[in-house]
Amino acid sequence: MANITDVARLAGVSHQTVSRVLNNQDTVRPVTRERVQAAIAELNYRPSLVARALVTRRTRTVGLISTGNPLYGPSSTALGFNEAARQAGYQVTIASMATADRASMLDAVDVLLRQHVEAVVLIAADYEAIEAIQGISLGVPLVTAESSGRPGLHSVSIDQFRGAELATAHLADLGHRDILHLAGPAESMDAAERTRGWRSELERRGLAVREPLVGDWSPESGYEIGVGLARENGFSAIFSANDQMALGLLHALSNAGVRVPQDLSIVGFDDIPEAAHFIPPLTTIRQDFAELGRDIMATLLVVLDGIDVAEPVQTEPRLIMRASTGAPA
Repeated sequence: MANITDVARLAGVSHQTVSRVLNNQDTVRPVTRERVQAAIAELNYRPSLVARALVTRRTRTVGLISTGNPLYGPSSTALGFNEAARQAGYQVTIASMATADRASMLDAVDVLLRQHVEAVVLIAADYEAIEAIQGISLGVPLVTAESSGRPGLHSVSIDQFRGAELATAHLADLGHRDILHLAGPAESMDAAERTRGWRSELERRGLAVREPLVGDWSPESGYEIGVGLARENGFSAIFSANDQMALGLLHALSNAGVRVPQDLSIVGFDDIPEAAHFIPPLTTIRQDFAELGRDIMATLLVVLDGIDVAEPVQTEPRLIMRASTGAPA
């Protein structure tokens, strides 16, 4: 593998000149710069990030901690952030963990700091992850992707509360007056915000608020709850906190002979790629994870410049209307 000395020898310059070209310093003559760049291309030279960091004091590497199970939202957020970081010229070192207890968080932080990351991004699936990292002295800036808007954090998220309002308002505008909610697990911040948005919209319209049903994000939990709901009466619509649980609901209701949307309307949340191909295609709330990734990276760059981002950064989701919703019978 070629090193900086090989590049310097081929280009006929000193290794200091090669370093100046790599770091985009304007003290190198254009003809010399072109010669060095040609040598770099010919040798397929890749500069050492560690060596560059010693000169620039910047590694252009950020750490990403992702917690919880590989659910669609957190996984898509991580993908969106990785792409945004790459476009900004940063590398991402990832530490993933199923549980977010303090010991696991300390281990993840230690791994990242050993890589000399300039900052850490935390994609927090639940409250435990936020509480664990808040008690750790990082020594580098922290940006969190979480929807609770907890004070003291540089927080970026998609507005889960607003998404739930949009879903509930859509059903109410169609004429539904008894709208159930299939919520996500209690430890999830996103689930709590979606429940809060559903409840707020119903109360604003003077509609009855039943106790939410609770699933675990999986189609299986949606199916089990759907089996019980198929035997009940008195409601005409369900807002499901994610598309996977909505899929389970559709399966159980279909087995019981309940027609969607003729007998019961269903709205999901996330707009997973399969949602448009459910039977019937699912009305849902779309989250733009590519935009979220760009927002996280943009906030991170501002924080790295020493500017405090006092208010949470939020983007608004969109209602995607398909065939799973209609006016009540």
